[in-house]
Amino acid sequence: MTANLLDYDLEGLAAFCASLGEKRFRATQLFRWIHQKGARDFSQMSDLARSLRDKLPTVAHISGLTVITQHESTDGTIKWLFDVGNGDAVEAVFIPEDDRGTLCVSSQAGCAVGCRFCSTGHQGFSRNLTTGEIVAQLWFAEHFLRAHLKTNGERVISNVVMMGMGEPLQNYSALVPALRVMLDDHAYGLSRRRVTVSTSGVVPMMDRLGEDVPVALAVSLHAPNDELRDKLVPLNRKYPLAELLDACNRYLEHAPRDFITFEYCMLDGVNDQPEHARQLIELVQRHGGTGVSCKLNLIPFNPFPASGLVRSPQQSVQAFAKLLSDAGIVTTVRKTRGDDIDAACGQLAGDVKDRTRVGQRIAQQRTVMLTLVPADAVTKEARGS
Repeated sequence: MTANLLDYDLEGLAAFCASLGEKRFRATQLFRWIHQKGARDFSQMSDLARSLRDKLPTVAHISGLTVITQHESTDGTIKWLFDVGNGDAVEAVFIPEDDRGTLCVSSQAGCAVGCRFCSTGHQGFSRNLTTGEIVAQLWFAEHFLRAHLKTNGERVISNVVMMGMGEPLQNYSALVPALRVMLDDHAYGLSRRRVTVSTSGVVPMMDRLGEDVPVALAVSLHAPNDELRDKLVPLNRKYPLAELLDACNRYLEHAPRDFITFEYCMLDGVNDQPEHARQLIELVQRHGGTGVSCKLNLIPFNPFPASGLVRSPQQSVQAFAKLLSDAGIVTTVRKTRGDDIDAACGQLAGDVKDRTRVGQRIAQQRTVMLTLVPADAVTKEARGS
């Protein structure tokens, strides 16, 4: 069985080349061909020795993921559904803006965390992606977009966010080499400040990430107290808020930015009231006596039928944001992008088999969840305001 070279960061590729009796500079050349030029045919790699070009097809291949579907939003957002075998699929989303091009990448087929407001979590967990499957999403998107947008070879993707399907830190061994490929100047050359790992709060792996490959960090917070967060983000029962915020402060000692981004999905009547804002201010400004240097990113909830939840009205979001801003907390409200193609935050689900009977478990927990939502909220339109 031959090796897929997308599975290797530069150090891994150098070790592979060494096993073939090749010097390190050959690995660097090969790495550039694969990632900077998007090559998959060894015979095209003109600066490699012919003997190596002839040898490589017998021991290696360069294989991306098969695209099942591609959808383009009216706002320019593009979503791809990739086949990862055995009936599993993952999604990646490109979000164009005037000053950047952001790719949202998946790390798992499905997700085991089971956040109540995330459609991916409601589908259940199938498996971790390999390093090559994570990298392949960027590899495909970058070189497809160069041709699609006719950039004459200029780089399109300037930012990567590990905010697609899955909890990245629960696939740590595959994540780290993938991040190193993204950052390597011989590959995509992305800044550590422009690569973001999003986590629901896997505390031990946050500490390891800070030591191994510190990139920007986004933490899915979504609640200002443990009682509510236990219901919205079940992982909180294992790593409660005090432990999570301690880990955030430890991460800041290594981070490329001087703040942690806290993601906060706005749920009507659940976590969007003035009292929740006051608790949130107290939490991030007083924790440990010094607080946590942070930015709050308020995310409009993207409803799906199984959630039993409703998007906060715009006036509630703005009032919540004003309370935070008035308290001196940098606060942004995320623009919804790609919701006409189900590519917005929390909507990525793909064609993932329900291997964990998550539908049954969600139904059993629905009565608990609905106690969090005002009676009139569940009768509103699914799209909210």
